Amino acid sequence: MPLTVRRSLCLLAAVILFLSPALASESDHKYQPDEPVTLWVNKVGPYHNPQETYNYYSLPFCHPSGNAAHKWGGLGEVLGGNELIDSLLDIKFKKPVEKTTICELELDEDKARQFKDAIENNYWFEFFMGFVGELHSERNGDNKHVLYTHKIINVLYNKDQIIQVNLTQQSPKPLEVGSTLDMTYAVKWNPTDITFARRFDVYLDYPFFEHQIHWFSIFNSFMMVMFLTGLVSMILMRTLRNDYAKYAREDDDLETLERDVNEESGWKLVHGDVFRTARSLVLLSALVGTGAQLALLVLLVILCAIVGMLYVGRGAIVTTFIICYAFTSFISGYVSGGMYSRHGGKNWIKSMIVTASLFPFLCFGIGFILNTIAIFYGSLAAIPFGTMVVVLVIWAFISFPLALLGTVIGRNWSGAPNNPCRVKTIPRPIPNKKWYLTSSVVSMMGGLLPFGSIFIEMYFVFTSFWNYKVYYVYGFMLLVFLILIIVTVCVTIALLVT
Repeated sequence: MPLTVRRSLCLLAAVILFLSPALASESDHKYQPDEPVTLWVNKVGPYHNPQETYNYYSLPFCHPSGNAAHKWGGLGEVLGGNELIDSLLDIKFKKPVEKTTICELELDEDKARQFKDAIENNYWFEFFMGFVGELHSERNGDNKHVLYTHKIINVLYNKDQIIQVNLTQQSPKPLEVGSTLDMTYAVKWNPTDITFARRFDVYLDYPFFEHQIHWFSIFNSFMMVMFLTGLVSMILMRTLRNDYAKYAREDDDLETLERDVNEESGWKLVHGDVFRTARSLVLLSALVGTGAQLALLVLLVILCAIVGMLYVGRGAIVTTFIICYAFTSFISGYVSGGMYSRHGGKNWIKSMIVTASLFPFLCFGIGFILNTIAIFYGSLAAIPFGTMVVVLVIWAFISFPLALLGTVIGRNWSGAPNNPCRVKTIPRPIPNKKWYLTSSVVSMMGGLLPFGSIFIEMYFVFTSFWNYKVYYVYGFMLLVFLILIIVTVCVTIALLVT
């Protein structure tokens, strides 16, 4: 086998070599013999930076003659930076294609420079995953740029359904200004016993995601939960036992009462002030409501991913996230409105608007900056104007009204304040705290254990994000998310009581 064939990356392109029928059913993807099959090209970019992507035809490949069709794959796919364009290659189901010319590519100085830059940055493109060319070392130490000119598409099928696609590149040609490259392709069809339902298994890295370390991290986090739960229980039992002993004593003279007050620690020193209305009640209520919504949102998305295998569809996770966020906006309004009402808030219009727009506007601000940079560089990561309008419409006509409705219901159904102790009229001066109990130290230390319970899972998530792997172990993610909630609750109780 030639060296160029061995070094070409045949990375099983069915995930990104989108072969879809012209007349076939979208649900079962069944084809008739000799039925046209469309090959969609997607994007191109540096292999070491999956987030830096450009239009496939930003490189001077052979452009299809005429107006090539663009495929709308859904909101999540567009937000993921995908742009599917019909390659207009003549491919028909079960019909082999011998070596056929796509076009004759004439290399001028500008085209040669673009290809050389792409080769040096290990560019890959997404109608298969591979490099656009290679650097060959010469005897004199110089590097020679070559471009693959022949692509062999090997399609595996089971009866009337496409199962898998492999692509191999051959015929490397040197990039020389003024030369003409004959860009060709061939198609081979081979039967397979793999069923259509199991077609995606080849892209799931079972040894990586189900490694022993992954299971060990879950066990380690579970043991952390057991330890923290026991620790918090001991702290609460000790505190409550001392309190009950004080209440049961009969010698309630002034001296004993003064001694008990001096022995108090933690939040009980300021128990008459902890339920005082916050200075920025609107912002606090909005943050609490948004936090409740995001917690429910993450739980719903994980459950949908487990039940519906969302990792199979391009952009399905993003689409599900947006839809779930829109419909869970009621929760943020309800929680925020209830909290605002129980603390005697009066500025309801401001509270509703801040709750409904705090998280979306924060995301919009960050996205606007990133989108401006992406547009400046011509990247596919730039969100099209039409997509921004769709997202804005979803927020304006679904998310925003539901948040307002939730705020109104939370305001009327929140009930009377149920504080366990009366708020003092005159605020008590806050006692001086030891250095390890200051807000900055407590914030950092309080986040260590929750982070420790999820950092292994975050490693797998980010690895799939940057290393072209498909994350599919959402059952692990659900367990880790529940562990995170329990650990956060335990740490919060421990910090408040002590």
